[in-house]
Amino acid sequence: MEFESDMAHPEGAYFTRDRNGWHPKPCDPGYKTSVLRSPSRPLVALDSTLSELTGPVFGHDQLGPLDDDLTLNFARPGHTPVGPRIIVHGRVLDENGRPVPGALVEVWQANAGGRYRHRKESYLAPLDPDFGGCGRCITDEAGWYRFRTIQPGPYPWPNGPNDWRPAHIHFSLFGHGFGQRLITQMYFEGDPLIWKCPIVNTIPDRAAVERLIAPLDLRNAIPMDALAYRFDIVLRGRRSTLFENRMEGL
Repeated sequence: MEFESDMAHPEGAYFTRDRNGWHPKPCDPGYKTSVLRSPSRPLVALDSTLSELTGPVFGHDQLGPLDDDLTLNFARPGHTPVGPRIIVHGRVLDENGRPVPGALVEVWQANAGGRYRHRKESYLAPLDPDFGGCGRCITDEAGWYRFRTIQPGPYPWPNGPNDWRPAHIHFSLFGHGFGQRLITQMYFEGDPLIWKCPIVNTIPDRAAVERLIAPLDLRNAIPMDALAYRFDIVLRGRRSTLFENRMEGL
């Protein structure tokens, strides 16, 4: 994996600009809702300011004991959610390949039937009374994160006559500065719906899509309990993980 060199940074700058050309166009007619919510004029790249280079700061004392376990953090006593139990883990790196410790990693997802716990959810799949679908954790000193959850199911969405979203987990990350803000989606290895999804197809490069697909990681699975998937995330640079549904402004 290639990363930006420290020597490539202009004097006084901390974050490099995206130059890989992987990010999808803001407007793609195949993804209907992008047409109305995309900018109509070219984006303007601004120099990083102090507020983007510093903060926010999060501490472990702000997390609850079950925030990183979606199989328990919403379940009734003595109950667990329906669906395959999985572990999702990985490493958060910066554009130079260095670990990003203390980064806040938040996740949200549909349940095993493909339904979100949201007041505007319209899919007819049942809600799971023991699954809330959201959690968070903070990366350790080596940039590692880990959480337990249920493998989400695919679901239909009103984009085309018969469009389905592949199973996925949403990620939101705050690194060492607002310039490292990232919102993205993780898909699962082997899912045939990935390559039929209009949202995925807005990404112009197959290699970029593959960076959003988490491979099965049996070495970190728990026998008779949970499979594991590894999803490494790179904040910024030529090898950055793609920002969800729009180009980065920096």
